Amino acid sequence: MQVKDTAAIVTGGASGLGAATAAELAGRGAKVFAFDLPDSIGKAPAVDGVQYVEVDVTDEDQVREGVATAAGAGVPLRSVVNCAGIGPSMRILGRKGPHDLGFYAKVVQINLIGSFNVLTLAAEEIARTEPLEHDARGVIVNTASVAGYEGQIGQAAYASSKAGIIGLTLPAARDLAQHGIRVLTIAPGIVETPMLATVSEEFREGLAKGVPFPQRLGRPEEYAQLALSLIDHDYLNGEVVRMDGALRMAPR
Repeated sequence: MQVKDTAAIVTGGASGLGAATAAELAGRGAKVFAFDLPDSIGKAPAVDGVQYVEVDVTDEDQVREGVATAAGAGVPLRSVVNCAGIGPSMRILGRKGPHDLGFYAKVVQINLIGSFNVLTLAAEEIARTEPLEHDARGVIVNTASVAGYEGQIGQAAYASSKAGIIGLTLPAARDLAQHGIRVLTIAPGIVETPMLATVSEEFREGLAKGVPFPQRLGRPEEYAQLALSLIDHDYLNGEVVRMDGALRMAPR
């Protein structure tokens, strides 16, 4: 699937994994529509070929409008990369009492339901495009996490949401096969994103030492490279790819 002269959507596109992916897609000749919240967009750098669109991924109307904007760019909408998400932690039974239900619901709402919302409404538009060779029309890449397999202490909500993304991958690929749309998922390990910006260098070094090889944190640019590789490879479908340096998370 070539991205040059096509439209692409990247959620969470103003920072971290999303920003790196949006820049990579634009560099390959795509018209990129980076969905994010107003505060994040206000801090994002200007990137040639990237148009920021204020979209809350949990809001069906906002997503529908954002997708319509991308679909009306004058080139076919072919690619979607879902990077929007949050990663707060809370124990099921903590010092302040039991896990807050609203907190759990919010994490699942943004990470899992938000991704499904964008996947569904974008697929509707991609399915309307003219088919390419072998009736291919597009590809959607979601973002899970190694926590979806090996959630740590305090990650009940986060791990649940990411395990949901993993479980969504194959049935979504099967559902959308008749429309020529592939669905794939990347499960990153520990990547240098704004979520890690507030921790000490000593803590970051400790995290890096837990990675078998290469013994460092992942980089957003490596996520973007992998996302583009998945988009390029027309026979990859319904698969979850770990990007983690062979890391398997310990309980804490």
